[in-house]
Formats: sequence, structure tokens, C-alpha cells
Amino acid sequence: MVYRALGLMSGSSLDGLDIAYVEFEVNGSSWKYEFKATECIPYSDEWKSRLQHATRFSAYEYLQLHADYGHYLGEKVNAFISKHQLEYKVQLIGSHGHTTFHSPSSHMTHQLGDGAAIAAETGINVVSDLRSMDVALGGEGAPIVPIGEKLLLGNYDLFLNLGGIANISVNGLKYLAFDVCPANRVLNLLAEKKGLAFDEGGCMAEKGIVNNELLEKLNKIDYYTLPYPKSLDNSFGTDIVFPLIEVFEISVEDALATYCEHIALQVKAAVTNLIETLGGKNPRLLVTGGGAFNTYLNKRLQFHNSDVEWIIADEQLASFKEALIMAFIAILRWREEKNIYSSVTGASRDSIGGSVWVGQE
Repeated sequence: MVYRALGLMSGSSLDGLDIAYVEFEVNGSSWKYEFKATECIPYSDEWKSRLQHATRFSAYEYLQLHADYGHYLGEKVNAFISKHQLEYKVQLIGSHGHTTFHSPSSHMTHQLGDGAAIAAETGINVVSDLRSMDVALGGEGAPIVPIGEKLLLGNYDLFLNLGGIANISVNGLKYLAFDVCPANRVLNLLAEKKGLAFDEGGCMAEKGIVNNELLEKLNKIDYYTLPYPKSLDNSFGTDIVFPLIEVFEISVEDALATYCEHIALQVKAAVTNLIETLGGKNPRLLVTGGGAFNTYLNKRLQFHNSDVEWIIADEQLASFKEALIMAFIAILRWREEKNIYSSVTGASRDSIGGSVWVGQE
């Protein structure tokens, strides 16, 4: 059977809205996929500011943003469909939304982007609010991509996504995954001090010198001592990590170099822990996310993980893996099949996550 679905993803790095139109084919329990069209739509300064500061809004303003952003997503989907001549081809939309509040310990998580508004704008059925069921069951609600990694990309032992937050998954006897540390969200904030959206290729970081005192303080943050399953809120990078770096008043280059080293060391700790679940064998690791294009960061990651076969995904998969998997999660929800692993999130059971909005008449 063939499904044609569109996935929407907005990450914590706020670089833009990722859209992927994908054709999936299932034969028994075996899934295949093919990207048909992809695009990253940068946010305007206004949208970036509204999303970035959403947690400071009043309840009324926040709900208005939730509705506005849903209609915005629907408008962008319509433009994408028109641009790529996909009229009457898209059967389903899987929308992750933009995470704002995420507090699993309080059984609460929320992603902006009203699914009803998307369905109303597009006339296409929508699956949104993908994390809430897992959180209600006592899970972290994150990461949710492992279901797609296992069923679509199962030829690797480890998956490392270097997005706004770095997260890692292990494809062993038991599927495990967790958020490692803030990544591009912090690196981009540092690059912005130089008037740049990001440090392209890690060129500025490569010119810097690691500040060992700062590195030690970063590595001693309490989160890193917690056992998995565990997940990070977007604010962890902006409200805890970034201010800690700012206290040191070092150059942007040195701060970037130090933070890249921090990411590399935290990934090393995670990989070392997870290798044990693979029987100690040297694993194959697939890298995706915007950080896959940070040459300097990958150099440091490979230096600290020399016992790992380091494979950087092709540009399309690296950039749109999460949008791909949002579309896939939506299909599983439509089929009423489990799409979130409790072994990953710590929930009381596997679940079928997502709210369905019928956009068709």
C-alpha cells in the first residue's frame, strides 16, 4: 500500500519551517520511503520573535499565537503544494508544531500550531499534538523520532541528530533514545553576536581556543548526571546554558570552540553508555540535523568517538529527517498503530499519539 504524506517540522534552532512531501510504501511490516519534494522556509523576523518569546505571553496572547501559527502553517503548505504541483496528491499532513512548554514531570507539554487551523486552510486531514499522549502516560514525550529511525532507517546502530537540541537513539534489542544536550540553539545564539544566523561550517569555532574552566562548568550541569529516559525543554539552552557562557566574557570564537567541545564530550559519554547495550561492538552511527554540516563540530565529535563508524547523511535526509518522520508518525496514527516507544520515553506503555483533524468535506 502507498501513502503520500506531508511532514512539517519547526525545531528549537528557529531556522525555519521544514516541509517534506514523501511517498511511503508498506509491504507487510516492511516500509520504504522516497522524498518527492522538500523545502525549508525561513521565518521572518516577526515570526522568529513571536515563537522565541511565546512563553512570556499572556494566556490570551499565547492562544492567539497558537491559532495564528496554525493558519500560517496551512498557508505555507498551500504555497508548497502549488509550487511543486501537488494538488490532490497529499493525503495526510503530520505537523509537529513548535515546542514551547515541555514539563514531563508535570505531565505537560505543548506545541504551537493549531491542527484544526491547518486542516481548515488546506482542506487536508491533519495529525498534530504528537507528544501529549505519551506525556499523559508518564513519558518524556521525547524523542519521538525513533519509531521512524527503526522502521525507515534501520541499517544503523546509533542515530545522532544535531538540531537545536542534540539527541541520540540506539537501535539494539531494546530501542532507547534521549536528549543529550543543547546544540545548534546555543551555537546560533553565539553566532548572532557576530551578526550571523549560524557559524557556517564551524569556521569561527575552528579559530577559537577552548576555555577549560567554562568547559568544566558546562560538563557539571546536573542534567548530564540524570539517567535516561530524559528530555530537554528548549529553554534549557537559552535560559541556563547560554547565560553560563556569557558570564565568562570570552570571545565568540572561544565560546563556540568551547561549546563544540562540550557537545562532543557529552555525545561521547552518551555513545559510551549506549555501546554497552549493543554488546560492546563498534557501531555504525548516522548523523542528521543542521549540525551535520558543521565541519568543525563533526571533526571534534569524530575525534572523541574514534571507535564509531561515523556516517553523515546525505543533504536531503540530514536536513529533512524529522519532517520525514512527522509524516510517518501521522500515517501510523491514521492506521491506528503504535507510533511512540515507551522504552524511549519511559511511559507506562507504547502509545498511538496524535490528534486527528478532518480537513476534507
